[in-house]
Amino acid sequence: MKKFRCGDVVPGCTRAFTGSTDEVLLAVAGHARADHGLAELPAELVEQVRGALVDA
Repeated sequence: MKKFRCGDVVPGCTRAFTGSTDEVLLAVAGHARADHGLAELPAELVEQVRGALVDA
């Protein structure tokens, strides 16, 4: 089980996600579209998210 806090990558964002790595990445992608206006996640952003994952 992993946890990701969006604010670790996007300062000021308070959303957090918990689940398997794949579940978190899917949820973050949806959040990025809906709340941050990103149509798709650039590879470098995906790597930042992966690097910010911690054990829940």
